[in-house]
Amino acid sequence: MALVAALLRRVRLQSGWREARSLTQAAPKPEVNHNEDISKTFVNRNPRNLEQMALAVKDRGWASVWPTRHYYHRLVFRRSQHHVSAEVYSRDSNVPVLTCSTQEWALKKELSSTRSVTACQAVGEVLAQRCHEAGITHLVYREVPWTFRTDAVQTFWTAMKEGGVVLSEPRRKFI
Repeated sequence: MALVAALLRRVRLQSGWREARSLTQAAPKPEVNHNEDISKTFVNRNPRNLEQMALAVKDRGWASVWPTRHYYHRLVFRRSQHHVSAEVYSRDSNVPVLTCSTQEWALKKELSSTRSVTACQAVGEVLAQRCHEAGITHLVYREVPWTFRTDAVQTFWTAMKEGGVVLSEPRRKFI
């Protein structure tokens, strides 16, 4: 008992009476707030959450259908006679989720040519930034081998990868 009293005196001298008094008393019970209760049922409001964890179902479709729908997001790169464009498609729709093209005024005014290799690089950099802003980090990009060898497609591919977008999707996890 004398040891405890000496310890309390030392604590009182060092840190003041309030802190020493709180050591001897029990802590007050916290207030119960019913607004912070956890719901018994959980509804996932973020459908892309399962995609990011590679748990969402990928529609395989028919074997004769091209392009296959075994992806979450697909990247399509197009070059015409006058412009370069890139689009990101979801597996659920035929409408692009994200687009970038040299037809956009912000890109067109910075480029000397809207079809050159530097235009392909600029489109890749801008689309990579838009993908990050939208939360898309993995894309499927499959190009025909003889067109993939061109310098324009290679620079677009490099710009997307340097922008932080992974151009292959993770394998689906089966639970």
